Amino acid sequence: MAGTCSCGIVAHQPLSELRLPQALPPILRPNNRQRRISSYAHRHVHRPRQNLSLHWGRLKFGNDEFPNLPLLPSSKLEFAVGAQNEYGGSSAGDAESLISDPNQEEFSWSSVILPFLFPALGGLLFGYDIGATSGATISLQSPELSGTTWYNLSAIQLGLVVSGSLYGALLGSLLVYPIADFLGRRRELLTAAVLYVSGGAITSFAPGLGVLLLGRLFYGLGIGLAMHGAPLYIAETCPSQIRGTLISLKELFIVLGILLGYFVGSIQIDAVGGWRYMYGVGVPVALVMGLGMWSLPPSPRWLLLRAVQGKGPLQEYKEKAVAALSRLRGRPTGDKVSERQIEDTLVPLKSAYADGEPEGSVLEVFQGPSLKAFIIAGGLVLFQQITGQPSVLYYAGPILQSAGFSAAADATRVSVVIGLFKLAMTWIAVLKVDDLGRRPLLIGGVAGIVISLLLLSSYYKFLGGYPLVAVAALLLYVGCYQISFGPISWLMVSEIFPLRTRGRGISLAVLTNFESNAIVTFAFSPLKELLGAENVFLLFGAIALLSLLFVVLLIPETKGLSLEEIESKILK
Repeated sequence: MAGTCSCGIVAHQPLSELRLPQALPPILRPNNRQRRISSYAHRHVHRPRQNLSLHWGRLKFGNDEFPNLPLLPSSKLEFAVGAQNEYGGSSAGDAESLISDPNQEEFSWSSVILPFLFPALGGLLFGYDIGATSGATISLQSPELSGTTWYNLSAIQLGLVVSGSLYGALLGSLLVYPIADFLGRRRELLTAAVLYVSGGAITSFAPGLGVLLLGRLFYGLGIGLAMHGAPLYIAETCPSQIRGTLISLKELFIVLGILLGYFVGSIQIDAVGGWRYMYGVGVPVALVMGLGMWSLPPSPRWLLLRAVQGKGPLQEYKEKAVAALSRLRGRPTGDKVSERQIEDTLVPLKSAYADGEPEGSVLEVFQGPSLKAFIIAGGLVLFQQITGQPSVLYYAGPILQSAGFSAAADATRVSVVIGLFKLAMTWIAVLKVDDLGRRPLLIGGVAGIVISLLLLSSYYKFLGGYPLVAVAALLLYVGCYQISFGPISWLMVSEIFPLRTRGRGISLAVLTNFESNAIVTFAFSPLKELLGAENVFLLFGAIALLSLLFVVLLIPETKGLSLEEIESKILK
């Protein structure tokens, strides 16, 4: 019996022995999505009664029945199979969307924009603090422009102003660790918005240094809660097929915030008391964030998590989760699709908590596969900071001033150019991380960071007559950072931990990040006075070289792997 496909390939052997040629014509080469045959197809497409059409990997045979049509022998040649008019007269397109992947849900971009946008504003406000502080440190220390009598800050005082929000973020990460599940993602982000508003207002109206530092601490508490709650809310509420894209885009919002901070700084740098406006602009953005989060429902997964943890009646929390998911997808309340998705989500949650024990203790993060995951995640976020990233960003204005841009306005405007470049490089990373993989971008980017830090050291040591060297080194640094440590560290943090310890593991990674960020930011000015700028950047370059060895030797490639495959193939 011969089968003929629509491209003219004739199979003269029985279909049970049919094998496609190794080199497929371009029209038949399956893409990543088409390389899967779902469990639905295994259950329902074993006795076709109508034509099966060959289109992008679908086979077309005659009207004969093949009771036991097997999968193609090679695992490399798996296709999505669509049955035409098989079930209730549905079209081939409907059947394909139903069968091709049970984890792919239909959605409209309009339904996912707001649940992504309002949490992502928490990241934007974090980035804004970085960019605004770059200009505010210049304005605050200027005798003519500060508008204060306490402008003559020591290196320690300046370090406290710059790193005050980072110490607040560190404290916020500690506070949220035991209460994150109690608050929930939505209330955590609402609390972060309140802290952003209060911290920004206190800082901008501060009558003295002590009140200013208090405002910086409050703002930092908001950063700590937002940077923990935002990725969790986005990941738990968005469709699975765009989860990676949206989490990566959150990094883009941080960069947008940095650019906005640079832009506001360049406008207000010549105004008396301009630093007050720089810090105050974040207040209305935080209000929008708070009102937006108030309008959104809780995370359906968090509602189910509370149910399986025994914090309330299971049926009641299930109904709330269905209603929340329906709102998030723009569906009618209590629709069947949302009910089915909630049931599918509940099954693995029940399995994870079957023994009745709590989610994973602190000690469990330092045991077995979780320890390996923490070494990878914690190492990445640690090297992300101790290679000088906060110092280069927070002190971009002063670095450029010392590099020959003597006017404060010149330095801050060049910072805006750096911010635009950072934005462009981040977008490239978002587009390419799933094509090129994590390791190539990390290795290439960190190698560029090493070169840029050595260039900065060389500029301060013997290339002082060439200010463009400093600008080029800064551009190289931020560009390489944004294709490597910037987005990929947090992507690896979100995907490397096992399910049981994922929540606490991510909390510890955030804590490590902010702790090392605060230390490096605070230490930069005193180290610069003690060692000189050339030796500080040389020290950062040596640490960056160590981080490159860490990436080459210890960081796995997770491109194309599911979270379950990462846990089973890499961590064990």
